[in-house]
Amino acid sequence: MTAVPVVPSEHAVRDAIERLSRVEPGPFQVLSCYLKLEPRDKERGKYLIKMKNRVKRVESDLARRALDHAQREATAADLARVLHYFEEPTHLPPARGIALFACGRLDLFQALALPHVHRSRLAVAPVPLIRELVALEEEFGTILVAACDRTGARFFQVTAFEVVELPAVAALDASRGGKFHGSGQAIARAGVRLGSSGEHNYHMRMRAEKQRLYAQVADRVFQIHTQRPLAGLVAAGIGVDGAALLPHLHTYLHDLVLGVVKLNPKRVTPAEVREAALLLREERERAWERAHAEAVTEALGSGWAVNGVEQSLKALQRGQVRTLLADGQDDDPRIDDAVEEAFAQRVQVDVVYDERARKVVDGLAGLLRFRR
Repeated sequence: MTAVPVVPSEHAVRDAIERLSRVEPGPFQVLSCYLKLEPRDKERGKYLIKMKNRVKRVESDLARRALDHAQREATAADLARVLHYFEEPTHLPPARGIALFACGRLDLFQALALPHVHRSRLAVAPVPLIRELVALEEEFGTILVAACDRTGARFFQVTAFEVVELPAVAALDASRGGKFHGSGQAIARAGVRLGSSGEHNYHMRMRAEKQRLYAQVADRVFQIHTQRPLAGLVAAGIGVDGAALLPHLHTYLHDLVLGVVKLNPKRVTPAEVREAALLLREERERAWERAHAEAVTEALGSGWAVNGVEQSLKALQRGQVRTLLADGQDDDPRIDDAVEEAFAQRVQVDVVYDERARKVVDGLAGLLRFRR
């Protein structure tokens, strides 16, 4: 296989998972690389410095592996190919992460853009490590972006790899009275005398039209949620239009709201919608990290949590971990192994980047299924 264009695509990733899952162990080793590409990672080539350090660590580890000379040479060549690939900035996707799999013996070199990577890591194994790819779509879920103005609303479904625009909702009375901005000129165009009871009625009618539209949009959001349960909801608009939708939502949808963003419903592009959704999702992740770190602190004394690399690894081996917290800045290679094992056990993985939460997590920590 050769490298594919690093453009997020649901079908490309699913096809890659299918092909990579068919690889059986043989007289070769496969490189699996997951690399975070958040804006801070791209600043002054930070991602490349971290990648070079990971390559050096893997190279030094090869001597301790039970590999023959040909396997070591082939793996070293694959490491050089991977590093050379990342040294070219044009190979970086506009996405927030990338997965790369390489094995010269299999003619395999495949790069896939990802909307999210838990933790940058580089591993050598008999088969490709694809569990993070498999888990990504399920963990990301579907985020709905509802972009409203007084004339209607557009809806976008944001998944791990796609942005799909759904049928819009148009205000039933949007064409009446022209485009209204509350100015005396707009009122005059509608044939209403300033200061009269007609002006009051005009304002009340416009307000009622907006309320009907918000209720209509809220009903559509509810219908979409019943058809495909949402993992998050973003309200968008100009001025107060986005936030005005929130009081109309069904009560149990409120917990899904990631936030409100300023986007022009008429002009917004799918790329802008995706970026807004990812930013709000990232903010929610930082909040989850703080909440999980606090839960670890509270549960340690009662035996419902562990903290530290050794204790967390032992708990993983016993199948005891419900949620694994991993320090996203700690370079201990055992953390990478723990993340991979957690994926294998279908354990929730929460890689911690929030500074306050990182002060709690000693490399690794875990919330437990049963007491230690």
